[in-house]
Amino acid sequence: MDTIDPDLIVRLAAKGDGVTGDGRHVPMSAPGDRLEAGSSNGLIRGPHHIEPPCRHYPICGGCQLQHVDDQSLSDFVRDRVIGALMGQGVVPGVVHAPHISPPNSRRRASLRAARFGKNLHLGFASEGSHRIVDMQMCFVLHPALFALVAPIRTLLHPMVGDRRAVHVRMTLTDQGVDLLLEGIEVEGLAATEALTAFASTHKLARLTIDDGYGPQTRWEPDPVTVSFGGVAVPFPPFAFLQATADGEAALVEAVRPAIGPAARFADLFSGLGTFALLLGAGKTVYTAEAARDLVLSLKSGANRGGRQMAVDHRDLFRRPLMPAELDRFDAILLDPPRAGAREQVLQLAQSAVPVIAYVSCNPGSFARDAKLLTEAGYTLESVQPVGQFRWSTHVELAGVFRR
Repeated sequence: MDTIDPDLIVRLAAKGDGVTGDGRHVPMSAPGDRLEAGSSNGLIRGPHHIEPPCRHYPICGGCQLQHVDDQSLSDFVRDRVIGALMGQGVVPGVVHAPHISPPNSRRRASLRAARFGKNLHLGFASEGSHRIVDMQMCFVLHPALFALVAPIRTLLHPMVGDRRAVHVRMTLTDQGVDLLLEGIEVEGLAATEALTAFASTHKLARLTIDDGYGPQTRWEPDPVTVSFGGVAVPFPPFAFLQATADGEAALVEAVRPAIGPAARFADLFSGLGTFALLLGAGKTVYTAEAARDLVLSLKSGANRGGRQMAVDHRDLFRRPLMPAELDRFDAILLDPPRAGAREQVLQLAQSAVPVIAYVSCNPGSFARDAKLLTEAGYTLESVQPVGQFRWSTHVELAGVFRR
């Protein structure tokens, strides 16, 4: 019988801490590291502990795992999914190799800016605090987003009062970068002209201001869209979009075996129609979404793209599809928020739907819902772990259930 080394870091916990053989949690450690004798945090680095590429790490809250190598990062993403399922007693048929998005591929980001005396800091907030790390480099943002960090810092400096924080939200769209500034007040002709000049100089797709009374577009030369399957969908300011293009593609391919053969399928919690449009060509598709602006955008895009699609404005938490409604479809796709889709899953458990594809951004709520489905006679055929937020503890996945 093998003896467990109590001082050896054997795995990473859900929040990124290393865990020793005897269960102690050690921040900033990697699998294979060893605690020095008599020390609670002194480490002898192992083969999986690397030098972080970013000088802001670990103070910047954008990353938690830059100190581990790619193998350990991949194992972490996989183990988060498997561990959550094991905790609910659910055994998947196949767990595919994790997909990890490459560096500098994040196409949407929410940063914070605050002024302290003469200096304005712009970047991610430190984890668990309000401290803003003034971003001078970044290995996760798409180059088109990072290129705007320094110019935005200069733009905001005269507009932000001392010790006041604003939100800077950026998304890469079909037309370029869509920029939303929340919490600033633009007063006077000079400030208005500065915004217009900034948007023009940096060729923004759109510049929107929200001073607390709702988004106000200040610059939009052409209607801003994001495209799925060749269909351009109007994009509301900082609407939800999968964090990376390659992560989106990995999730789509994971659910394609379930949705591909279906002549009629429903996309529930459909958002802007990522899956409905990418998988729905030549099919009859029903979508349901609670956010009215997303519903209107999807309906507009689907109509102009000539798609056969019914777009329903429906809150699936309060009014889930019932078994009689679900049984009209050959397949169901779910992509709920972090809380999961318990109310809808309870109805699916009573349905005769042959196959369910479930995309999730929370392994915990996915595992809870998976237990309900497997208890009702479904089998979790496959799971695809996805790490779109590289070097973070945020894990996504896609699972396929069959009766």
